[in-house]
Amino acid sequence: MNTKQTIRKVLFVLLWVVIGAGMITLLVAAIGRKKKEVCSDYVITIKAAEKNFFVDEKDILKLVSAATDGAIKGQPFSDIKMRKVEELLKENEWIQDAELWIDNKNVLNVTVTEREPVARVFTTTGNTFYIDSTTKRMSLSDKMSARVPVFTGFPEKKIWSSKDSALMMDVKNIACYVKQDTFWNSQVSQLDIVNCGFNCWQFEMIPVVGNHTAKFGNAENIDQKFGRLYTFYQQVLSKAGFDKYPVIDVQYKGQVVASKEKPTGAIDSVQLRRNVEKLLQQSRQAQNDSIGAVKPAKQNAPVVNNVSTVAGNKTGTKTNTKPVPVKTNNPPKPNGGKPRAVMANKH
Repeated sequence: MNTKQTIRKVLFVLLWVVIGAGMITLLVAAIGRKKKEVCSDYVITIKAAEKNFFVDEKDILKLVSAATDGAIKGQPFSDIKMRKVEELLKENEWIQDAELWIDNKNVLNVTVTEREPVARVFTTTGNTFYIDSTTKRMSLSDKMSARVPVFTGFPEKKIWSSKDSALMMDVKNIACYVKQDTFWNSQVSQLDIVNCGFNCWQFEMIPVVGNHTAKFGNAENIDQKFGRLYTFYQQVLSKAGFDKYPVIDVQYKGQVVASKEKPTGAIDSVQLRRNVEKLLQQSRQAQNDSIGAVKPAKQNAPVVNNVSTVAGNKTGTKTNTKPVPVKTNNPPKPNGGKPRAVMANKH
């Protein structure tokens, strides 16, 4: 490398150093001037999935004003602690995220993302709260009542265990499935959480239309279980009537077990429903006032061609008519398969 090439490289490096230093100086000066400037105005934006604001502009303004120790407009930006305001906003149980920035007109922009409730939960003692998609618990709001799936029978505990967190995750998953499906969002009145032993929980659905209980077992493959129940609605209940079978069990893979016998041993669940029914009615009324009731979707039922019936003793002798599960090699697909149904007929 000759002397001229070396000099050119040195000059090139020096030039970029000078440019970089100049840019840093200008940036620092701009930041200094910005801190000395005052807030000309503020804009509050609330983002919500369904535009059901559980926090409004007044709530946000109150929190921001508390963090800035006074009025926002006319206050120097150096006195507005952006990070502090953001953290204060995020402490609100209905706020998932918050961002603050200043535009070129010296306007303070406050953008808040609201938490979206996916389920309303009633505990065994009657306490109630919402949860969002992260299973974050949220208190009820005086401003809005969310139209979301209702769950009853959640264990009341001061300290949650890992099993309780897993149960809450199951609640969230089922609620999200029901909420995104137009038919089930209209048909599901509530889902009861039933204790089946130590750290064992199962789900039972109470419908809006029909006087029956649908047993789902645990939360695994919940989409397939709802698919089997939907097919049973189409193939059987659309013809026999939605009140014919008090119990419909869809927890077993590839089949539906229906029984005319009323369930026994469910006194606690029935009593729990009575305890929270008044609160549920109030909730539904508030939902109707806020966003209107959603009517159940009408479905055209196909011809029943894959249903077998287990008949009882016709001689008048009492017999045990406990439903007998029938296994199938090819389990049906949700919302389109044809599960085999076994129904116990009691005469």
